[in-house]
Amino acid sequence: MLKRAYRAVLLPLLRRPLPAVATVLVVTLAGAVAAPTLGSQLLPNFKERDFLMHWLTQPGTSVTEETRVSVSACKDLRQIPGVRNCGSHIGQALLADEVYGVDFGENWVSVSPEVDYDEALHAVQQTVEAYPGLYRDVQTYLRERIKEVLTGSSESIVVRISGPDLKVLRTQADLIEKRIADIDGVIDAHASLQTDLPHIEVEPNLAAARSHGLTPGDIRRQASTLIASEEVSDIYAGGRAYDVHVTAIPSARDSVTDVENLQLDTPGGKRIRLSDVAEVRMAPTPNAIEREKQSRRIDVGANVEGRDLAAVVDEVEDRLDGVTFPLGYHAEVIGESTELNAAQDRLLIFGFAAALAILLLLHAAFGSFRLALMTYLLLPMALVGGVLAAWLAGGVLSLGSLVGFLAIFGIAARNGILMISHLQRLEHEEGGTFNRELVLRGAAERLAPILMTALATGLALVPLVVAGSIPGHEIEHPMAIVILGGLITSTLMNLFVLPSVYLRFGKSRRERAAAAAAEPAPATA
Repeated sequence: MLKRAYRAVLLPLLRRPLPAVATVLVVTLAGAVAAPTLGSQLLPNFKERDFLMHWLTQPGTSVTEETRVSVSACKDLRQIPGVRNCGSHIGQALLADEVYGVDFGENWVSVSPEVDYDEALHAVQQTVEAYPGLYRDVQTYLRERIKEVLTGSSESIVVRISGPDLKVLRTQADLIEKRIADIDGVIDAHASLQTDLPHIEVEPNLAAARSHGLTPGDIRRQASTLIASEEVSDIYAGGRAYDVHVTAIPSARDSVTDVENLQLDTPGGKRIRLSDVAEVRMAPTPNAIEREKQSRRIDVGANVEGRDLAAVVDEVEDRLDGVTFPLGYHAEVIGESTELNAAQDRLLIFGFAAALAILLLLHAAFGSFRLALMTYLLLPMALVGGVLAAWLAGGVLSLGSLVGFLAIFGIAARNGILMISHLQRLEHEEGGTFNRELVLRGAAERLAPILMTALATGLALVPLVVAGSIPGHEIEHPMAIVILGGLITSTLMNLFVLPSVYLRFGKSRRERAAAAAAEPAPATA
């Protein structure tokens, strides 16, 4: 019954292939129109249930204040239903990889799998946003680690400004932060927390130091030992080594006056005050100076939410085009967007190579460049369903979507090759004549295998689509959507369009005329 219905639908298309060709053109045009509107992102939003929050206060903030903020935040976060625990990390531990001061802190929370993920995430974000006056964000640990490994930054977009003068760099960073902060989709836009902090400067008085037999190096070493300590020995106890440091007592270095009164030893055995041989003063000093490629730099970072990364980056670059930088200064956009562009460029190069290889393989399979080119030109229609499905599902292509397109392309090419190879076998090995009846018979015989492939693949993916974008399906869900959409167009293309086009263009006019002449004349009454 199924074959009978299929033959009834296919026969008119074989007689008049123009509707099939027109359908191919319309569907392909729809896909071509929808494709440029699709966004793209390097990584999907992994719905991990371990959240990481950064807390960056102004440089110079005391460890007491940073601890107060972190502890208060943990108390508030633990009031959220489903939050099982909360931990904090402040500053840099001994020999740790975090090169930050005590103004930098991290909080971690773990959310129970029994609560709704989106509701829990929203509650955590609201709690974090209730702490104004400092930079803070909410990320999953996995996504943050991946971004730092790939791009060297935890932000999705980083505008890096390079130049020689710190003051000019900070001015340009503030300007760019204001220009990109109001872009749709940009959140947490901020310049690196680089500022001047009050530091004690000690400038030796060479004449006074010489009169006491001291050199600038002697003054520096003695003063740094009294203020910052110096390791003089080690103690081994219980299988562990402990450093022994010598330094001044805290009450002797609490103020500028205390530093001025620090006692220095002279070669003659006398003791003098530090202020006798040096000028001690408070002066502004940068809290951090970052360099790259022998140039100072400052970053303006931002994350993206509610919009695809590629579109936001394009708008950020447009805003940067309107900024005039002083001579010797320039800015570039890096971060996750840079990796996305690099991945797209590599994909484009490999795509061209793969397209050429596919065309050559089709030619080798059919032994005819005409058939190879005909099948090759029909393959984009198979991908149109995936493009339209991705557009209806949100319009953003991710890693899973690209895998889905590769799967659809392979399924469509395989079914097309088997269809044409079967028609060729009927003609060359079974003595069939190239005509409408041969194509109709061959297509009907390939109906069951093609439908079986599509149904088996589609039924396996339906649960992923129905379940939605739940934790653990961040890659499989968009892949399933693209494959299901592509299965529809690829199946229709192989069952209805390919036989019609094969009958019309599978042979040259001379070959079709010869085949028609070889057909026996119809019997007359």
